[in-house]
Amino acid sequence: MTTAHNSKVDAQVSEAQIAVHWREEEYVAPPVSFIGQANAADPTILDRFAEERFPDCFKEYADLLSWDAYWHTTLDTSKPPFWKWFVGGRLNACVNCVDRHLATNANKAAFIWVPEPEAEATLAITYRELYRRVNEFAALLRDWGGVRTGDRVTFHLPMVPELPVAMLACARLGVIHSEVFGGFSGAACGGRVADSGSTILVTMDGYYRNGELIDHKVKADQAVATAAEQGHTIEKVLVFRRHSGQYASASPMVEGRDFFVDDLLRTYRGVVVEPVSMPAEAPLFLMYTSGTTGRPKGCQHSTGGYLSYVAGTSKYYQDIHPTDTYWCCADIGWITGHSYIVYGPLSLGTTSVLYEGVPAYPDAGRVWRICQRLGVTIFHTAPTTIRMLRKLGPDEPAKYDYHLKHMTTVGEPIEPEVWRWYHDVAGKGEAAIVDTWWQTENGGFLGSTLPALQPMKPGSCGPGVLGIYPVIYDEDGQVVEAGSGRAGNICIRNPWPGIFQTIWGQPERFVQIYYEKYNKHKDSTDWHDWPYFAGDGAVQAADGYFRILGRVDDVINVAGHRLGTKELESACLTVDEVAEAAAVPVIDEVRGRAVEMYVSLKPGLTASKDVEDKVAAAIDTEIGKIARPKHVWIVSDMPKTRSGKIMRRVIAGISNFADVGDVSTLANPEIVADIRHHIQAEKLAHGEAPRQLTPAEAEEIRSFGHAE
Repeated sequence: MTTAHNSKVDAQVSEAQIAVHWREEEYVAPPVSFIGQANAADPTILDRFAEERFPDCFKEYADLLSWDAYWHTTLDTSKPPFWKWFVGGRLNACVNCVDRHLATNANKAAFIWVPEPEAEATLAITYRELYRRVNEFAALLRDWGGVRTGDRVTFHLPMVPELPVAMLACARLGVIHSEVFGGFSGAACGGRVADSGSTILVTMDGYYRNGELIDHKVKADQAVATAAEQGHTIEKVLVFRRHSGQYASASPMVEGRDFFVDDLLRTYRGVVVEPVSMPAEAPLFLMYTSGTTGRPKGCQHSTGGYLSYVAGTSKYYQDIHPTDTYWCCADIGWITGHSYIVYGPLSLGTTSVLYEGVPAYPDAGRVWRICQRLGVTIFHTAPTTIRMLRKLGPDEPAKYDYHLKHMTTVGEPIEPEVWRWYHDVAGKGEAAIVDTWWQTENGGFLGSTLPALQPMKPGSCGPGVLGIYPVIYDEDGQVVEAGSGRAGNICIRNPWPGIFQTIWGQPERFVQIYYEKYNKHKDSTDWHDWPYFAGDGAVQAADGYFRILGRVDDVINVAGHRLGTKELESACLTVDEVAEAAAVPVIDEVRGRAVEMYVSLKPGLTASKDVEDKVAAAIDTEIGKIARPKHVWIVSDMPKTRSGKIMRRVIAGISNFADVGDVSTLANPEIVADIRHHIQAEKLAHGEAPRQLTPAEAEEIRSFGHAE
C-alpha cells in the first residue's frame, strides 16, 4: 500500500505506466474444419508481410482490386506524416464494390435487409439491383443536386439499404460522403455538416427501434438550424421514406428545401452514370469522431489505400468467401460499418446481412433466429452487444440451429469471461474468433490473431496484423519490452494503407494528436521517425500478443497506482451474478482518487450486500487491495449510448456530485435520474457530503470516458 512518505516517488510514475495485474489466459485453438477452408492457411503469408518486405507487401492487398491505372509509387513519404499510398494509381470504389461483380454474380444477393418488425418481409438486394439503385441516385445527386467530384454530401441515415446505396453513389461520382450515426442528435449532425461544407443533407422520415417508429426527419430541421448558427447553409434536404407513400414524421416538409427522394427518382429511372476514375489518394469519405475538446475530428480516408486495406483484412481476417453469408451486427454510422459492412465485403462480392434495429428486440433470441433463418456463417459484433446478449439471454443460442465458422469482436477490449461465453455458448465451440483492435482513424484492423494460423487467447487481441508493426513506448519514448509485465502507450511504428490522411481542415491538429508525441525529427521523411500514437494503453505478453487496457485517459490514479478501467471491469465480470460493470474515479480526500464500481446483474437477480461483497472480493483477488472500490453500486441498468456503450462520464459525474452533462442523446436518459437519486441518497446517508470540486477536478470528471 502506498503511504504518504513516498508520495514524491509516486508523482514521478510515468503517465504511460498503467498498473497491470492480468493473469495470462489459456490458448484456444481454432477448429480443424476452419483451418482447412481458411483464406490465410499458408504460414508463408506471415513472411510475405514481414517488415523487410514493407511497404511492397501491401501490393497483395491492392491486387484484390480492379485498377484503371497501376501505381508507380507504393508509399510516398515526402510530406510526413501525410502519407500517400499507390501514387499514380487510379480506380473507382463503386466499380470495385458493384460493377465488377455483374459479369458473374449479378443475381447474387449483395445485401439481405432485415427490418426490425419481424412481421415485415426480409428484402434481398442483388448486385444487379444494387447497381441500378446506385446509378439512379448518383444521377439524382449529379444532375438535380449539382454535386461534382470533390464536393461533400452528408447522410444522417439509419440502418436501411438506402445508406450503402447513397455511399456508393457518391463514390461513383468521386464525391466525398460523410455519414453521421443515426442515433446522434440533429445538432451533432448540423455541426458535422458545417465542418465538412456539405450543402446537401440526406435523411429519412423514420425508422424502427425497440418496436417504435422513430421520428427521424425532425432532426434534419435541428441540423439545418445548427449549421446556420455556425454560418453554413444546408440548401437541400433529401428525405427517404421508410414506408412507400407514407410519411412517418410530424416535422413538416419545408417548401423549396425538403424533397422526397422517391418523387425525384422517377426522372432518373434506368439512368446509368459513368464512374469517375479517381486518383488512389483522392478522399473517399469523412468519418467524424468526437474529442474531449474542440470541434469533432473529420477523419479523411483515401480511396485506393483504404479500399485495398479493407479488402485484404476482410479476406484474411474475416475469412470471407464468395459462398459465405456474412453479418456484421454494427451500424454503418461507425467506421466498423463502413469498412466491414460496405466496402470490405462488397469488394469481395459477398452477401451481407443488414439489420435495422436492436439486437435484443423483441427478445434476446432475435440475433440467433436471424442467423438460423439466413444461414449466417460469419458473425461480427461489439463486446457491448455480446454483454447485452449474455445478460438478457445467456441460454438463447442453444435454442437455435445455426452454425458459425467465424466470429469477430470489435470496438473495445472484451473481458475474458465474456469472450468465453461468446466462444462456448454463442459460437457453440465451432467458430474461430478474432478479437480485433483498431480505431476510426485506422481504416481497418491493427491487432488480431490470423484465425487459422495463430491461436486465440481470451481478452487479448493478439499480435499486430499483417504489415502492422506495433510497439509499446513509455512516456520518454523508451520501448516497453514484451513479457516485462509493464504497460505503456501502444503505437504503430509504420504507415499502412488504411490510415486516415488527415483531419478535415485541421492538418496541424492531425500532427499534434497522433504524431507529435513520439516524433523526434520533425524534418525527417523517413517513416521510422513518425510512429502513430493510438492513445490506448497496452501490455505485451512474452508471446507477442497485446492486451489493450483502454484509453490512456480512462485510467484511475489511486495513490500513485494507475489502474486501467478495463482491468477493474473484467475482475467484476468474474462474479457469476454480474452482467455489466463500469469503473469510475471519485475524488477522495485521503487517496486523491478512489474507485467506484457500478454493476448491473443478470435478469431475475436482485441486489444484495452479498453481491457487493463478491465484487469487492473479486477485485481484491484479481488486482489487489489497492484497487478495492470505495463503493460497489448495483443499478438496474447503465446509462448507454445508442450503440450500447456505457457512458462512464455520466456515472462519474453522479459519484462526484458533479454535472453529468448532456444526456439527451442517450438510449435511456431516464435511467440517469434514477441512478443519481439512489447513489447520492446513499452517500448522504453515509455522511459523504458533497464538496465543491476545483475547476481542474471538475474537468477531469467531465472528461473521463472520452477520447481525444
